[in-house]
Amino acid sequence: MQRDYYDLIWGGILALLGLGVAAYAVAHYDFGSLRRMGPGFFPVLLGIGLAGLGTIIAVPAFGRTTEARAFAWPETIGVIGSLLLFGLLLNRLGLMGSTAITVLVASSVAPRKGILWRLVLTVVVTALVWVLFVLGLDMSIPVWPQGY
Repeated sequence: MQRDYYDLIWGGILALLGLGVAAYAVAHYDFGSLRRMGPGFFPVLLGIGLAGLGTIIAVPAFGRTTEARAFAWPETIGVIGSLLLFGLLLNRLGLMGSTAITVLVASSVAPRKGILWRLVLTVVVTALVWVLFVLGLDMSIPVWPQGY
């Protein structure tokens, strides 16, 4: 048994990354106020939130022990690859198509077998993206492939 270095190190990395984002946003963007939010408002809050989550992960790891485990390369490649795929396909397939493909690729490396739950997950996440970004926030990004 060894100290839980995985949570300790990755929680620390998340906390430092969050603090870095918040510090950069404070230094380069106007924060504004709650009534008139500036361009730095959300990056600062998200950076502080990420730092808080990293701290929540790292602090308990000081007193915890765990068994050494191998790094999850297939899962890492699947998730990062799906995010890159989303960015590459967004202008070609629109938000709905690229979201659906991203969820299918990211879920393909999950340990749970079967296609039905992946299809249900794809439909649910794509519908939530539609509701949040298209209906709720009225974002000006292509929703469907060009020409539709």
